[in-house]
Amino acid sequence: MTIHARPPTLANRAAFYSDNKFIIGLFGANCSSGRAVTLVPERWTGDWQDCKKLVRMADEAGIDFMLPIGRWKGYGGVTDYQGSTYETINWASGLLACSKRITVFGTVHAPLFNPIMGAKMMVTADHIGEGRFGLNIVCGWNEGEFEMFGVRQRDHTNRYKQANEWCEVVKKAWADSDKPFDYIGEFHQHRGIKAKPKPIGGTRPVIMNAGASAEGQDFAIRNCDAYFTQATRDTIENTQARIAGIKKSALDLGRDLEVYTVGVVTCRKTMQEAQDYYHHVSVECADWSACDDIMAIKGLTPESMGREAFELRRSQFANGMGGLPIIGDPDHVANSFVRLHESGLRGIAVSMVNYIDDLPFFQQEVLPRLERKGLRAPVKA
Repeated sequence: MTIHARPPTLANRAAFYSDNKFIIGLFGANCSSGRAVTLVPERWTGDWQDCKKLVRMADEAGIDFMLPIGRWKGYGGVTDYQGSTYETINWASGLLACSKRITVFGTVHAPLFNPIMGAKMMVTADHIGEGRFGLNIVCGWNEGEFEMFGVRQRDHTNRYKQANEWCEVVKKAWADSDKPFDYIGEFHQHRGIKAKPKPIGGTRPVIMNAGASAEGQDFAIRNCDAYFTQATRDTIENTQARIAGIKKSALDLGRDLEVYTVGVVTCRKTMQEAQDYYHHVSVECADWSACDDIMAIKGLTPESMGREAFELRRSQFANGMGGLPIIGDPDHVANSFVRLHESGLRGIAVSMVNYIDDLPFFQQEVLPRLERKGLRAPVKA
């Protein structure tokens, strides 16, 4: 079913089989409400029929990837925010089967998935998508989710040590050799491993990570092809400096790492319409009880961070749990992407209040502007 003509080399996988200078993906569509912590009735359902419709729309529009959230239980509040979710490797497999161009990621908790089983599941998805599956490795942080599995959360440093071993096992299982192998590490001990088939084309899926800590960044630099970081909200120069530092650290290890960010797009015909709708969704109709539950889980209180910082963070959680807000008319949104590109970012994963409702206008108005600015290539028939 895949119609891209390029072979599934690692470079082509990492470029999402495109000539786009600025990569655009959709983030969070496997979860109810997506990433909008809101009460508005048009909020995203996250159900299968909507996900299937969305991937076909995104495929036709030339969107480069879909990135799910690894979520196992909701955050509460009036909406039970992200309370209904799909397991992401199965979700990706289904979407890959009914699309042609787009890459679909699975978001995998390294502490919860046996690496041998995970490697096999992801190879299955990669064959279904003919080289369009991607892996997003996460270590997890929500104790309540780990308790569901009867798994104890490790301390922060050991989370990434375990994830590094997990990644080594998976990559070795994906490697060309058919010879059985053993892996004996501190956290993983596996003997007589045999893994066939291999990923499509003799190359592994593209791997990403979004760890915000120093340990998370170091893990991504050593193991991944893409790293997601928060774009600063002040100046391009600050973002440029941050990205340059990340890329230099990767180059020092002989690795080429692309850097991405996440954002929340509210695009309407006029700036005023966009600002009014954003205020309606993320202020007037925010699910503030869910925001408070999220902050409580993270241990964020007025006492720990000060009232002003607490209220700012609370408002950010209402808007995509902290993603960069991009609010305005098509010119403003397109120019915002241009500035992100100029800062050194390779691309962005965006969320919308309702992906199916909002994507057509984005496709019709923003993407052509990015083509004219040289950041996007026209979609081939």
